[in-house]
Amino acid sequence: MHVTGTAPQPAPAPSEDRTVPVGDPRDTTGAVDAHDSGSRHARRFGLPVATALVMGNIIGGGIFLLPASIAPYGTVSLVAFGVLTVGAIALALVFGRLAARDPRTGGPYVYAREAFGDFAGFLAAWAYWITTWVSNAALAVAAVGYLDVLIPVNDHKWTACLAALALQWLPALANFAGTRYVGAVQLVSTVLKFVPLLLVAVGGLFFFDPSRLGPFNTSGHSAVGAVSAAAALLLFSYLGVESAAVSAGEVRNARRNVGRATVIGTSGAALVYLLGTLSVFGTVAHNRLVTSTAPFSDAVDAMFGGSWGGTVVALAALVSMTGCLNGWTLLSAQTPYAAAKDGLFPAAFGRRRRGVPTVGVAVTVVLSSLLTAYNYLSGSGKVFEVLVLVTTFTATVPYLLATAAQIFHLVSGRRESVDRARLARDSVITAIAAAFSLWLMAGAGYAAVYQGALFLFAGIIVYAVLAARRQRREA
Repeated sequence: MHVTGTAPQPAPAPSEDRTVPVGDPRDTTGAVDAHDSGSRHARRFGLPVATALVMGNIIGGGIFLLPASIAPYGTVSLVAFGVLTVGAIALALVFGRLAARDPRTGGPYVYAREAFGDFAGFLAAWAYWITTWVSNAALAVAAVGYLDVLIPVNDHKWTACLAALALQWLPALANFAGTRYVGAVQLVSTVLKFVPLLLVAVGGLFFFDPSRLGPFNTSGHSAVGAVSAAAALLLFSYLGVESAAVSAGEVRNARRNVGRATVIGTSGAALVYLLGTLSVFGTVAHNRLVTSTAPFSDAVDAMFGGSWGGTVVALAALVSMTGCLNGWTLLSAQTPYAAAKDGLFPAAFGRRRRGVPTVGVAVTVVLSSLLTAYNYLSGSGKVFEVLVLVTTFTATVPYLLATAAQIFHLVSGRRESVDRARLARDSVITAIAAAFSLWLMAGAGYAAVYQGALFLFAGIIVYAVLAARRQRREA
């Protein structure tokens, strides 16, 4: 169990049932801390906010450029979307099953540690933490491009850098204010960004012209090869399916609501992705879409005329990215918080105020800010692009470990007390999720896997130091 104020206890054996009822005073990871529970600033998320957290973190700003990115492959890219959606929903179902077993803050970290022990849990926490703060830096830099449409900030690298830093620190301040404000910002930003997205996704169907779709496969490869190539660009779009599971301790009735929020949020995001991309394909001519830098703006202009589409889409993208940064900032602190309670991260990460691990938020936003400043001041885009690709690899490490934990539970479960039909269904879903996780990892590319492995090996050194210090204290 997690112990606060004393030396961390050894991890239980993998077979031990560590599940603690929600609200139990022993559940120091999966519930709001005692000193937080009475605060008006700390409030647990209900199903709507948990669902908004999932959808808001999956749908960032990439949706506004996605149709143009995959247009060179032809409409076969829509098939790739469908395949990826099946894998993402299977992964969402696995997270729902695991959260029902152990509804505590930490998500993949908790599941990996329960099944395989401290070292696997640490790797899941370390990899996920890297993913969050590198992704936040990338998202802030991308958001500046949309902000420049509304307010010129890209004229000088210093103004662009300051704008990117402000876009990271504003969501961090919302997190410092407490989970009540995090949930409010997430819900409002998710609703606001869906207005223009649904305008194109649904409204575009009334202006749909099949002649604008272009050829089915323009990649020059076979259909299977084209699907794989298009999928490599789309893989990053579904990162965030674990959002509700990572924050399970802040979700009311987590055993029930985490799974529902994960599946509903992932399905909703997939529907917006598919309808939005299909509508843009059917409203913007293919030869123009291939070279477009603002496909949703072009779609709005084609639907209603005028040139106001660019401003509307830029504003929607900015709201979308700010909401995404708000959610990812919270997630960036939740996994280290859970690991710190087990002695697998520095103890400072285990401090929480108003329901938010404030030290984790502060360290994360400082690291992402330093990376952002380095990107602007060094003038090197390649270094930053490689780091962004690394997040695809580092995110799949906890995904794969969580899926392996579900496989462990399915194989090691008592056969005489298991519903065989449900076991078969869960086995198929888990197999699809495992294949999806491996596909994500492969899609990151050789360079990203190489760089990501270096990040993981650096974590092994950190683990060795923390484990040695813990053993010395226990002795």
